[in-house]
Amino acid sequence: MKTYIPKLDEVDQKWHVVDASGKILGRLASNVATILRGKHKPTYTPHMDVGDHVVIINAEKVAVTGKKAQLKRYYRHTGYPGGLRSDSFEDLLVKAPERILEKAIWGMLPHNKLGRKIFKKLKVYAGEEHPHGAQQPEKLELV
Repeated sequence: MKTYIPKLDEVDQKWHVVDASGKILGRLASNVATILRGKHKPTYTPHMDVGDHVVIINAEKVAVTGKKAQLKRYYRHTGYPGGLRSDSFEDLLVKAPERILEKAIWGMLPHNKLGRKIFKKLKVYAGEEHPHGAQQPEKLELV
């Protein structure tokens, strides 16, 4: 029996819209990373980009459990000596709520060329509106 490997022109990439209102951050990120990677398809191949595009709306309404809203920190570095900066979850939720979901999902993707290519198929928006209506995305309900 031969192993089936899909050709690039055989890969069917759909568009999905996910509403993040009231969803738990980690569970949502895990499910979205699975869809981006293509693991939900029978034609999944680890070394190819066979996943779908995902549009996440209402990123400012994502939830975390326990005291994570006060205690969780997001770190970044400016590139200069002593340039370590940090923001709390609450601050980042006000300032840039898209970045919270992007950082959580990026951590669940491979950190190489393929992961960077897959990550470009993720679109995150703080509000209800998004400019991807022309692609006819289908509404996806994640648990």
